[in-house]
Amino acid sequence: MADPFYITTAINYPNGRPHFGHAYEAIAADTIARFHRMAGRDVRFQTGTDEHGLKMVQTARDRGIETRALADEMSGYFQEMAAKLNISVDRFIRTTDPDHYAASQALWQAMADSDDLYLDRYEGWYSVRDEAFYDEKELVEGEGGVKLSPQGTPVDWTAEETWFFRLSKYQQPLLDHYAANPDFIRPESRRNEVLRFVEGGLSDLSVSRTSFDWGVPVPGSPGHVMYVWVDALTNYLTGIGYPAMDGDLAHYWPADLHLIGKDIVRFHAVYWPAFLMSAKVALPKAVFGHGFVLARDGSKMSKSAGNVADPLALAEAFGVDALRYFLLRDISFGQDGSYSAEAIVLRANADLANSFGNLAQRTLSQIFKNCDAYLPAIHGHTAADTALFDLVDKTVRDSMPSAYDDLALSQATEAWVQAVFACNAYIDEQAPWKLRKTDAERMETVLATLYICIAQLAVAISPVIPASAAKLLDAMGIDETLRTPEAIGSHWYSPLAEGGFKLDQPVPLFPRLELPAEDAE
Repeated sequence: MADPFYITTAINYPNGRPHFGHAYEAIAADTIARFHRMAGRDVRFQTGTDEHGLKMVQTARDRGIETRALADEMSGYFQEMAAKLNISVDRFIRTTDPDHYAASQALWQAMADSDDLYLDRYEGWYSVRDEAFYDEKELVEGEGGVKLSPQGTPVDWTAEETWFFRLSKYQQPLLDHYAANPDFIRPESRRNEVLRFVEGGLSDLSVSRTSFDWGVPVPGSPGHVMYVWVDALTNYLTGIGYPAMDGDLAHYWPADLHLIGKDIVRFHAVYWPAFLMSAKVALPKAVFGHGFVLARDGSKMSKSAGNVADPLALAEAFGVDALRYFLLRDISFGQDGSYSAEAIVLRANADLANSFGNLAQRTLSQIFKNCDAYLPAIHGHTAADTALFDLVDKTVRDSMPSAYDDLALSQATEAWVQAVFACNAYIDEQAPWKLRKTDAERMETVLATLYICIAQLAVAISPVIPASAAKLLDAMGIDETLRTPEAIGSHWYSPLAEGGFKLDQPVPLFPRLELPAEDAE
């Protein structure tokens, strides 16, 4: 059986429509999942919506509709986003799914069996917007002396009977796990934040609510629903069959990667592993907290600030693959990054249209015109041919996989575009349009060399721009069985070097983009 790889995004809180940050996380996770599938691994990729909590209740009440109706409507928008952005998800989970209720209650019972749950009274600060409890020492002072959460969100004093989880019991086990597994929390800045928080001391955590009833009922405790983060985090187990410990769960768990925003690292790197330790379930291998996609003015996008960008509108304006490429090329993964319509257009035109698209169009047009549309043979090779093959081979088989393994997604695309530049330098230097008149065999060798390199680079970039890469490989007559770095080969050892591949009439792969009128002013 193929080596499993289980990757998840955070499940999205659907009290509003998807924004650019949701799209960024989904695209990044999808690219990682596609890379591992291409490498031959048995990938399980999960995303979804987190539909419980007080914020959903309040939003539904403000709109005058039932909370379930709000959840159904908003979850549909996130599913639409996944489809339109070409997200290759294996399970779109909703926390209102029946199997999720069963999994959450099973995890709760496992924690109860470890004597880690007790009934008491909670009095403290709670942020509805964050769905998080905060200690007094964590609060910051806002305008007029108003108390705010560390995220700058409003907090309210809450008092109610709740179940508590013995989080304090797991302070040292968590620190021991971080020490034994230095890559458990990434990047390093997130790891340091978590270490400081846990080393500062952990208080027991309130894990049920009685002030509303929209949530997973606590087993054996009428009137209590689970704290939204307890059931939200459990989704990672629900999707692979928990509480059944065989089948998919035995195959895919522990998860290889929880990909999340940096603002919810605490929940995934402190609360979640503590819950799992209590329930005697293995911990995930890694939690990666990526940065934010900032608004044009450099501020964080949020529904309350009214500066949220619609990812589907951007995809419609510029193309899905152009948007995907920009996000992964221009934003250093793990750090914050900003966007603008101009930046998307400039990047797509420079790298995709002018460099890769033009390279493919020039090469394939000459093969179509001068070689009867068939891939020509290689008649020996020169040092220039070998140098280009070596560079592309190193990029596709070494530089890019190493960058993907390190979750350095922008470095992977940077290595790819440098190889594209090298191919363009080669075609300009070799000038096959001139060789047609003076040395037909040399022309064929140059064009075949470029064809193989372009095919390798199309395969290598396919996790980032899957639709465009597939379209190009289709036009090149390359069978789907050859669309992995291993299958497509390298140098003149590539099966493509044997010839016999017939091209379709070349058409421009990446039309040049123009700024919308409102952004060009």
